[in-house]
Amino acid sequence: MALGGGVFTAQNKFYPGSYINFVSAQKASAILSDRGYAAMPLELDWGKDGDVFSVSAEKFQKDSLKILGYDYTADQLKGLRDLFQNGLRVAYLYRLNSGNKAENDFAQATCSGIRGNSIKIVIEKNVDDSERFDISTLFDAKLVDKQTVKTVGELTDNDYVIWKKEAALTENAGVSLSGGTNKEAVAGADYADFLSKAESYSFNVLGCLSTDEAVCNLFTAFTKRMREEYGAKFQTVLYRTAADHEGVISVENTMTDSAYPQSALVYWTVGAQATRSIGGGKATLSNQVYNGEFEVKADYTQTQLADGLKSGKFLFHKVGDEIRVLEDINTLTSFTNEKSEDFSANQSIRVLDQIANDIADVFNSKYLGNIPNDDSGRVMLWNDIVRHHQELQKLQAIENFTADDVKVMAGDTKKSVVVEDHVTLVNAMSELYMTVVVQ
Repeated sequence: MALGGGVFTAQNKFYPGSYINFVSAQKASAILSDRGYAAMPLELDWGKDGDVFSVSAEKFQKDSLKILGYDYTADQLKGLRDLFQNGLRVAYLYRLNSGNKAENDFAQATCSGIRGNSIKIVIEKNVDDSERFDISTLFDAKLVDKQTVKTVGELTDNDYVIWKKEAALTENAGVSLSGGTNKEAVAGADYADFLSKAESYSFNVLGCLSTDEAVCNLFTAFTKRMREEYGAKFQTVLYRTAADHEGVISVENTMTDSAYPQSALVYWTVGAQATRSIGGGKATLSNQVYNGEFEVKADYTQTQLADGLKSGKFLFHKVGDEIRVLEDINTLTSFTNEKSEDFSANQSIRVLDQIANDIADVFNSKYLGNIPNDDSGRVMLWNDIVRHHQELQKLQAIENFTADDVKVMAGDTKKSVVVEDHVTLVNAMSELYMTVVVQ
């Protein structure tokens, strides 16, 4: 998360950092940070207990059995495949339902959950040395580790089990671990624990599958607080949550797979939102084809679609044989002079969040505590902001930008700097009005 920041109403902040407001104009470094990072709390059958763990796209494909307890192609990972479908770089995951660890006389599973019961330990005499044993760890009958030792004390813990050093090695045909359980019922406190840990991570999009109104309200409040008080610019994808805020996206559709929660399309939406570029041809999800694995329910009338857009719902609809995103919008529906209708477009929010994150990073890493607050120091900051915005313009995220649109001035105290910044956002075409004149 950004170091110290948020919105301001007066120059009265205590903590050092960057405080950035975005308002609509009443109408009459040059380095852009990466996108592709998301965070989600999930109910899983295997995985690290009690803390957030990161899963890159590469690790998800190659090491899913070790990390999540299932092979990459397993139906149980369909939702996560949707999450990574559009190029997500890293997912920060958290197990909500940690329970008991499976075990037998020789080992205990490294993670809690029912998948630990699929682990088996096989002990055989080594064919070349009768004083040594071949110790094999099998997961779903697949060999995942093999060691040759004389005593259990020589064994090295692997990704699946922790060895019981007091055990005596005796030959067997395979002894399964047992007693592994998932937590029976996930509560609001489990989601709150995740959010407290998520504060120390940086991500573009946060997602939650819960259909419980209290949990969705918790995530909404967290999003508003982090965006407005701490300057952590991310959006949150929830299921059917009318938050009326630009930081919250509400997925309306459900799907047909009874093995997954009705909110499962949140997976795809989180990944797709996190990987959208901030400019150019792939800066919006409007009209994007759903390329995930769920069968989407999208039987809406034109009136229902129109009403959904007015209500700030993120909708999928049917176009021929394809399922497409209707409009890439968030839940903001109460427009003001400070937050116009432009703020309801996720493309706009991505650009504004990019500006806030990048300029805060430049200021906090380069200027805070290092550069004097004099004319030359403020010119340096002005140059960095101008170069940054010129890069945004090259990406077609903003337009009509000139160096005069940025002003850097001394603040009310000797330590403070005030930046006045004017940007004109670019949005992808979504409406065509054409008049054909017949001669």
